[in-house]
Amino acid sequence: MTSSSNGRDGGGRPTLGVIGLGSMGYGAAVSALRRGLTVWGLDLRAEARARFAAEGGRATAALAELAAACEVVQLLVVNAAQTEALLFGTDGQEGLAGLLKPGAVVIASATVDPALPPQWEARLAARGLLFIDGPVSGGAKKAEAGEMTVMASGRPEAFAAAEGALAALAGKVYRLGDAAGVGSTVKMVNQHLAGVHIAAACEAMALGMRAGADARQLYEVICNSAGMSWMFQNRVPHILDGDYRPLSSVNIFVKDLGIVLDAARKLQFPLPLAAQAHQLYLATAAAGHGEEDDAAVVKFYAALSGLALP
Repeated sequence: MTSSSNGRDGGGRPTLGVIGLGSMGYGAAVSALRRGLTVWGLDLRAEARARFAAEGGRATAALAELAAACEVVQLLVVNAAQTEALLFGTDGQEGLAGLLKPGAVVIASATVDPALPPQWEARLAARGLLFIDGPVSGGAKKAEAGEMTVMASGRPEAFAAAEGALAALAGKVYRLGDAAGVGSTVKMVNQHLAGVHIAAACEAMALGMRAGADARQLYEVICNSAGMSWMFQNRVPHILDGDYRPLSSVNIFVKDLGIVLDAARKLQFPLPLAAQAHQLYLATAAAGHGEEDDAAVVKFYAALSGLALP
């Protein structure tokens, strides 16, 4: 499939650029490829680029090359600092704001303080660019299957220009408002729940194992009982298998629950459950497990009680 000079393929669909070929970014880029879009992927890691190119994607490490080819660019990076550097440049290097053609759309998908996307939207609009505040959820498997959820807000013209790309990379796209910021607010609520649920799952499993229950039987029963949550069902197998390779790390929730608590503080709104969960992630990171899967919170309880984990 070839791209025309205006960034659209022969069928009038936008060429998509995905920046950040990690667990979510790779999945989003590959699912869009499989649905017929021309997709460029940018990552600084040579192995990530090679993996994407092997799927038929167009891989690059050069921001200018991706920007010249793409009409819609999704940023699937770690945090606000990386997002802002890509948008507006850093260390003398130009960002997307100066590289994209007028009318192009940027979809910012990192979990960030909801106060930031409206600022980015205004700065990009001044350069003739469109912006969607579009955090995502669903995990690596749903991303690669094209089933992830996008919690999006932005101007109607941004959605109109990005419609084909959004349909190709996600299973559900929720349009939550006509201005940036609402998408990140909803993602913040999601991260509050996700963080608390993972911490609760680890605590509950540690309790059950410490009391003598068989771990796999315990998991099976809870998955078919009222105490089950999606996070329990998804993360406890990592504990059962002793596999703490980071699909989502402890440090991610140190960051994300920090964003939740900072926003709540500005609203003078108490969040005792989120605060306690945040402390558990901090304690787990302080014990040396910050780069491990977030299910490693169970190791905090194991260390406290002398529990031997699977």
